[in-house]
Amino acid sequence: MIYVVAAIAGIAGLLFGFDEGVIAGALGLLRAQFGITPLDEGLITSAVPFGALFGAILAGWLAKPAGRRSLLLFAAVLFVAGALFAALAHAAWVLGIARLVLGFAIGIAAMIAPLYISESVPAARRGMLVSIYQLAITLGILGAYLVGYAFSESWRTMFAVGMIPGLALFVGMMFMSDTPRWLAMRGRRDEALATLAKVRGVPKTDPAASAELAEIVRTAATDSRDDKGKLAELFGPVARPALIVGMGLFLLQQLSGINAVIYYAPTVFQLAGFDSAEIQILATAGIGVVNVLMTLVGMALIDRIGRRRLLYIGFAGAAFSLGVIAIAAASGSPDLGILALIGLVLYIASFAASIGPLPWVMMSEIFPLNVRGPGMSFASLANWGFNFVVVFSFPVLVADIGLAGVFGIYAVVCVAGLVFTRLYVPETNGVPLEDIERHLQSGRPFRDLAPAAGR
Repeated sequence: MIYVVAAIAGIAGLLFGFDEGVIAGALGLLRAQFGITPLDEGLITSAVPFGALFGAILAGWLAKPAGRRSLLLFAAVLFVAGALFAALAHAAWVLGIARLVLGFAIGIAAMIAPLYISESVPAARRGMLVSIYQLAITLGILGAYLVGYAFSESWRTMFAVGMIPGLALFVGMMFMSDTPRWLAMRGRRDEALATLAKVRGVPKTDPAASAELAEIVRTAATDSRDDKGKLAELFGPVARPALIVGMGLFLLQQLSGINAVIYYAPTVFQLAGFDSAEIQILATAGIGVVNVLMTLVGMALIDRIGRRRLLYIGFAGAAFSLGVIAIAAASGSPDLGILALIGLVLYIASFAASIGPLPWVMMSEIFPLNVRGPGMSFASLANWGFNFVVVFSFPVLVADIGLAGVFGIYAVVCVAGLVFTRLYVPETNGVPLEDIERHLQSGRPFRDLAPAAGR
């Protein structure tokens, strides 16, 4: 049952990836039909992360009163509506608004879906199961590239296809309950026990399920009694270390340049010397395949070698590969195209196995229950804010400082990620959410958190 929970919530990630990636295949057709300017192109493209900013804010403040399931159902409705309006758009500004709606839905789902999975599944498999969300994102991106190739003459069909997973998310969530932790927080203990037992695949009378629920209820009762679910508490001494890690990882993830590659992959290959549009599309699809395959590798490793070690590997690999691209571009090497392709493959591999999934996983783990919604909202704001900055700035930076300068900046960010991981990131692998919260309350450095011996 835990895989069903993760798979249904993961459809939100599929929609995230699809609605991000589909614009890459549609831009050429949109330029021809609407005669859009470079500014229009930037606005239409960056409307998704801009809308997601506001979706994340709403999700953060409604996660506690409205519940995780209700928000995912609402996001599903927005996904369907946004895809429909995009497919029917008669002008560039209408398409921009439709993309804004899709971004709003992504902002909600990108915060709530990992939270839904994290609060539902056992600690021992939490990392791998939350990573299903990131896997779904990569599948959505690849799917968008393939849809763009299959319907290369119809941008309306490309956008319309996005309604299908939106409907699937709505139908799937209709058959799901909310998370045991949210139900316990709302005082619905019997429902929480029934849901916990169902997800674990055990009867309601199982002693382990009862003991787990008792710990959840104890934590929820303490949080409610202390009334600490205020914004000020998120910046207080208990939750602040988690906020630094959550926002910091997303800042580093985005400034590593991933969405410059996702949104502008054909442009990057063109700048690297691949003049054929067909080769650009095939190379872009190849990047999508690598993204999916290496996300599977990351899922296999995340609960085996731990979060910190995987972050070290990811940031080191990304820094090296981005550096290769930057040096090749700066030197004017005649082999720039081949080196850029190799560098991008290594970069995507490093990102997909580590830097991509881990911020989503850790965001869903590290915040105390009472400020989990607002905390994840702020982490999501860092994600979408810097996503917008990277996507909007990439064409401008390339024009000003060239491909070498842009990828050089991204490489330096990845080096900073190694330092950040060493100084601030804890090891949450296999640690129950309630134990993470107790460590934060102890006042010890957050980075000193580690799984108990023998866990």
